[in-house]
Amino acid sequence: MADEIKNKKPKTTKQSSATQVQSLSRALLLLERLAASGMGMSLTEVAGSLGLAPSTAHRLLNSLRSHEFVDVDEAQGLWSIGVNAFSIGNAYLKKRDFIAQARPFMKRLVAETGETSNLAILEKSGVVYVGQVESPQTMRMVVSLGSRSPLHASGVGKALLSAMPRKDALEIIRKTGMASFTDHTITTPSQFEQELNKIGLQGYSLDDEEQFEGLRCIAANIYNEYGEAVAAISISGPAVRVKWERIPMLSALVMDAAREVTRAIGGRAPETGRKPEADGRRVQG
Repeated sequence: MADEIKNKKPKTTKQSSATQVQSLSRALLLLERLAASGMGMSLTEVAGSLGLAPSTAHRLLNSLRSHEFVDVDEAQGLWSIGVNAFSIGNAYLKKRDFIAQARPFMKRLVAETGETSNLAILEKSGVVYVGQVESPQTMRMVVSLGSRSPLHASGVGKALLSAMPRKDALEIIRKTGMASFTDHTITTPSQFEQELNKIGLQGYSLDDEEQFEGLRCIAANIYNEYGEAVAAISISGPAVRVKWERIPMLSALVMDAAREVTRAIGGRAPETGRKPEADGRRVQG
């Protein structure tokens, strides 16, 4: 008996650490499965999805339940995400700052295009600029942070409106009016609706000298986790540099930046080319 006890080797620290890491990994995977399940999972489903024995899955679930990371409906036998898991996820959302997250991508846009990059949000009857990285060029577009631009005649404004239900976007435009700033400004609701449809299909907006003669702006939306546009990122520069032949290349860079900021803040873009709440009307190009 003494020999048997003597011959039993205790677990090394390394083995114990490996076991703990494996349990932690399994617990995190388990939380991911429950989060994706929506309505909850039975013990059998949880074990099967992770390739675990039911007893092992049950032990992990109970451990997580003791810390309120998971919950169980005793009547139905369904396990689901608990309040503490929600609290941790919500803490991420609270710390998220799309203005700070966007800045590195705005700097890259300036380096790639040579033009000023702006970040704007929708605020009542107009757009408000909340971020800017200036072009190094002598002739460049500059706005003061906190300044506003009209929705219907700015690239960022048109981009943000394109993500809204058409009825709501057009109602805003009717209330704010469609003042003419240049010969290129769109001033009728029917033309503007066609413009919004076009933006929804191509994924970016273009202010083609619509607010200021000789200035072009290309913008694309940044989306939150619900697929809602929270801001628009853009580049703006003189038409002599932002030439028509450069629009495809420049718009691709702006859309890439918008996608990367969206990913950085945990957002998701709606389906490409899908018109928001189109009310059954035919999309016009």
